[in-house]
Amino acid sequence: MGFLIRLAGKELKETEFYLQIAAENIIEGKIIAFPTNSVYGIGGDPQNLDVIERIFEIKFRDRSKGLLLLVSDFEEASKIVEFNEVAKKLADKYWPGQLTLILKRKEPNIIPIEVSAHQDTLGLRIPENTIILEILRILKEKGYFGGIIGTSANYSGEPPSISGDDVAKKLLSPIDLIIDGGKSKAKTPTTIIDCTTQELKFLRIGKISKEEINDYLTNFQ
Repeated sequence: MGFLIRLAGKELKETEFYLQIAAENIIEGKIIAFPTNSVYGIGGDPQNLDVIERIFEIKFRDRSKGLLLLVSDFEEASKIVEFNEVAKKLADKYWPGQLTLILKRKEPNIIPIEVSAHQDTLGLRIPENTIILEILRILKEKGYFGGIIGTSANYSGEPPSISGDDVAKKLLSPIDLIIDGGKSKAKTPTTIIDCTTQELKFLRIGKISKEEINDYLTNFQ
């Protein structure tokens, strides 16, 4: 197990020092585990090929399945993907939040094609959890891309982790830094929607239901 920092119950201003350390770990090419408002994730620099490879190895993940990204804001997202009108509406409504959008990659792109398993799409969202969102903000403030790989902290096909201790128990491969923000508020992964065609494709239903999405888009029009 890597170094574990317990931040549960602390105000954001009390955690700034530790979040700076987390950002430095990412910049240095290390792997961190972190809370989101769904389940715990692991991630690192999405521009570092060694980091990408190591995350696939840690999770025993099929190389044909891409890795999702977490970004600090819409500006950072717009650097790497193309937003159509429907995707913009969904991002405006549900970001920050628990909706992951699959969108067309921009070309050329700062994110290696290995992240998306050599596909012309990227999956991403803005998380609402203040801990990981602040780490992303720090990365951007330091002049780096304000985004990281953000995949669930578990072996592929197994139940997700819902606390820092859970991550330490479930993943035998060493994680460089584990940020424990307490138990997840929700134990359900995010909803994932493919927005690359005119007809939305719901790839995974999480906390946000298909009915809620469809109702929102119908009423929006």
